[in-house]
Amino acid sequence: MYIPDPISKLIDGFMRLPGIGPKTAQRLSFYVLGMEEEDVMELAKALVRAKRDLQRCEECSNITDHKRCLVCADKGRDRSVICVVQDPRDVIAMERTKEYHGLYHVLHGAISPMEGIGPDELSIPDLLKRLEDETVQELILATNPNIEGEATAMYLQRLIKPFGIKVTRIAHGLPVGGDLEYADEVTLTKAMEGRREL
Repeated sequence: MYIPDPISKLIDGFMRLPGIGPKTAQRLSFYVLGMEEEDVMELAKALVRAKRDLQRCEECSNITDHKRCLVCADKGRDRSVICVVQDPRDVIAMERTKEYHGLYHVLHGAISPMEGIGPDELSIPDLLKRLEDETVQELILATNPNIEGEATAMYLQRLIKPFGIKVTRIAHGLPVGGDLEYADEVTLTKAMEGRREL
């Protein structure tokens, strides 16, 4: 099948994105071709601006377009609590709850020997530097409830113990609205471990 080179390159570009297979990449490419030229230019500019203008917050390593992200710059945040997350998307998820009012620290990954990711590839040294400030009283480990996330949480717990800071782990278990019959064994085990008195 003949596909003009510009379309072929566009399809290849979309296929580099996670979760985008050949059919979806082709569909997106032809969708872009059908868009107004000014909309395509805006999309292209947005991609370039995001890549060029975003950097890591000098305090928490979250992505930002300033030296400090909006959370770290907010003087109303509780500076005695830091929630450690794996990814900038986790900060967005936590902020949507409107329940957490402390600071964050973004690791940009999790320890994964299978993928060659060790503690040195994460922003752990920056976290330790932040803990030297006696303001921090609690560290909440909010890494993902999978093997890599658990390994990262255990590593951080051991590393932080000498600081004398309270270390907590977010609860894991059944999602609200979930059915027991569809939950896997690990989720049910975590739900039982995290049960509380009513």
